[in-house]
Amino acid sequence: MNNKQSVKTIWLPLIFATALNGGVVMAENGEIPLNLPPMQAQMPPMQKGAHPGAADFAFIVQDLAQRFPGHDTSRVLLIDATEQKMLLLENGQPAGEWLISTATKGLGSSKGSEQTPTGVHRVAQKIGDGAALGAIFKSRQNTGRIANILTAPGAESAEDNVTTRILWLDGMEPGINKGGNVDSHERFIYIHGTDEEGKLGAPASHGCIRMRNADVVDLFERVDEDTLVVITQKRNT
Repeated sequence: MNNKQSVKTIWLPLIFATALNGGVVMAENGEIPLNLPPMQAQMPPMQKGAHPGAADFAFIVQDLAQRFPGHDTSRVLLIDATEQKMLLLENGQPAGEWLISTATKGLGSSKGSEQTPTGVHRVAQKIGDGAALGAIFKSRQNTGRIANILTAPGAESAEDNVTTRILWLDGMEPGINKGGNVDSHERFIYIHGTDEEGKLGAPASHGCIRMRNADVVDLFERVDEDTLVVITQKRNT
């Protein structure tokens, strides 16, 4: 790390601030409280735009194993809303990376917000196995139509199409992304293909996590239902 860099970030799953800060729930906008608890303070600082390192991954996997002992942590999806990227961790090490888009309206869990929820989720259901690349889904059903995939930067589709594959997410944390007015599953939060591939790398969705169509096929084949998914961002310090 270049010590001459004055701007640093700490890369943390948002919900970990709740777990480690005495149960204090953070704001809907995803801001992490400034009074970082000891475990957070031990997280390695990073240069802006840098990837997390092995210590960060170990912290995340250890936390998941402790808080969700019934779930396999050998394969975990990590969604970084700051960098607009998704990482697949296998045995705590990066094994895949994809460009994504989270919500245009930012991070939040409230019903009707059109924001991407934060915290720990699981893949509740995988939908679309064997569907053609670009297949359009409505209410999780394959319509038989194929989308025109737009790859030009910023190109907009006439429809907000869900394409190719769906991984339907279920929140794991009551009051944060599960139950009541903040239930990710009832909000139909998916990881899915998009016909607006030219917008990937910047927020562009209405709450879901968008991927390239070829990428979501790759992901679909590499993760199982019940795989844990952590949606995070970085914060400047």
